[in-house]
Amino acid sequence: MDGIERRVWRDFDWPLFCLMFALIAMGLGNLVSATHAGSVGVLSTEVERQLVALAIGVVGLVFAVVLDLRRLERLALPIYFASCLLVASTLVLAPMHRGSRSWLMYGPIRLQPSEFTKVGLVLAMAWLFVRWPPTSITRLRDLWRPGLVIALPVGLIIAQRDMGVAVLTLLVGATYLPFVRIPWRAWALVAGLGIATVVGMWFFVLAEYQRSRVLDFLEPGRDPLASGYQVIQSRIAIGSGGVFGKGWMEGTQTQLRFLPTQHTDFIFSVIAEEWGFVGSAVVLGLYLTLLLWGVQVARRSRDPFGAYLAVGVVGIFFWPATINVAMVLGLFPVIGVALPLFSYGGSAMMASLVALGFLLNVSMRRFRY
Repeated sequence: MDGIERRVWRDFDWPLFCLMFALIAMGLGNLVSATHAGSVGVLSTEVERQLVALAIGVVGLVFAVVLDLRRLERLALPIYFASCLLVASTLVLAPMHRGSRSWLMYGPIRLQPSEFTKVGLVLAMAWLFVRWPPTSITRLRDLWRPGLVIALPVGLIIAQRDMGVAVLTLLVGATYLPFVRIPWRAWALVAGLGIATVVGMWFFVLAEYQRSRVLDFLEPGRDPLASGYQVIQSRIAIGSGGVFGKGWMEGTQTQLRFLPTQHTDFIFSVIAEEWGFVGSAVVLGLYLTLLLWGVQVARRSRDPFGAYLAVGVVGIFFWPATINVAMVLGLFPVIGVALPLFSYGGSAMMASLVALGFLLNVSMRRFRY
């Protein structure tokens, strides 16, 4: 390792690393409780699989950290197209599962390629904006380049019929919109097109169960024993936690399995019931610190590619965390968005760790360029 690389490692971002470690450790502890089957000391299958995904994700994180930013920039488009190709393969190879073709399955191995597409998307957006800065975008038609970059993965995910991940991927791409210089009056046209798109999707794209989730959001008591059951039970769990919670593995809603997806989409309900308002505030505070730290990494980076990449990584965590918490509180329709680093999901865990590796990479090389 040359002198420059030694100086780079001396700038390793230990506070960011500690934030990551704290969130991952709390997420694993929470998952143990959410999937607890009553046998003391015995880990559930979900926790074991999550640990395997965590180990693989750590390897990906290390690779993302050690890769030089210049080389990563050259690999940005190949990684982007490879992630899109992987999603496209599900349309042919993936079985229909819960109304969508989102998972590649081979024996015990299950992979959700759309989770990795968000990582490929922010790499491609960073590559694009180095060459065509977002500040040069002053008209709606100037959005055609980033629009195409976003449209390819979003379109493929819509073809999978996974609307939650499609919305999330679109929002990750939209993270860069505050940097463009398009007049606000031009966004009125975009709003009109957006409304027309939503109406079209309601009648021609969304499945019946997806429309039910939106109607349940507008009227939670519409079907309390079926489509509205999750949100109602989630609110009960959150309210029963009180200020300090019932304690680890002591939540009645959690341990009695009133929430069927408490280890995935509704994992935050477990946090609120067992650790109360104080525990929930700590978790959200750590997330907020992580996001603000990521913004600071982007501001301090001397490399444009690194700065734009850091912004994208912030979006990868901001949007799902915000939507998931709003979802379990009944403030947003249930669209199947998991809480990063907490919800059960191997593909999401691996993709999140790689994204955090990129953020660490940008931070530790902030003085090099």
